[in-house]
Amino acid sequence: MSNGQIQSLDRGLRILDELASGGPELGVTDLAMRLGVHKSTASRLLATLRDHDLVDQNPETEKFRLAHGLVRLSRAVAGEMDLVRIARPLLQELGDATKETVNLAVSDGDLIVHIDQITPPQQVVNVNWVGKHVPLHCTSNGKVLLAWLPQKDRARILRRTLQRYTPRTIVDPRALAKQLERVREDGYAFTLGELEVGLNAVAAPVRSPNGEAVAVVSVSGPSYRVTPQLLPELGERTRDIADAISRRLGLGGGT
Repeated sequence: MSNGQIQSLDRGLRILDELASGGPELGVTDLAMRLGVHKSTASRLLATLRDHDLVDQNPETEKFRLAHGLVRLSRAVAGEMDLVRIARPLLQELGDATKETVNLAVSDGDLIVHIDQITPPQQVVNVNWVGKHVPLHCTSNGKVLLAWLPQKDRARILRRTLQRYTPRTIVDPRALAKQLERVREDGYAFTLGELEVGLNAVAAPVRSPNGEAVAVVSVSGPSYRVTPQLLPELGERTRDIADAISRRLGLGGGT
């Protein structure tokens, strides 16, 4: 992104902030003065924001106000915040039991984004995954979401060239598809150094009342602690916690 694009983004965000704090409606001239820009610049910024349904123009006053696109965005954020609030005590329980890093993640397009993390206090060196995006095909949480995707969406992703991150990354779509069948059967997925050498993980789905995988709980740690022999036990423990979160979200009518 160029400096000019960054400046335009900053100005656009400032317009939204001005409308939120100084509104409910402001004209182009008012906004231009508050931003310290020419009226034509403010007009172009408002046109872009209007194209994205973030502002609209009152036909009677010709002034601008916040639009419903922001409601859609706020609902998405509120949904994730509610999920974090509901899940956090159980994530903490899982972290206390395993003494490993626990993450909560959701899909973001064809990637995974982490939205919460529990890090054991005894860990001196750790990675904060919150806000980070990772691929689907070589992460335990990504494999969970792949396994629960509708067949056509899963096939679309597996038709792509799968990037190799380590020597253990599975890049054969047929081998990965076979593993995903087992994920559905077991109720959890695992990876052995597929995203990063020496990092192993297990993950299980958090499901909505209709059974859709809306989030994923994962446990990860160095391969000398999270060994292949421990994966079944960790997988079942992670699945139990994910199921408990699912019940709190209304799956099966639980609380």
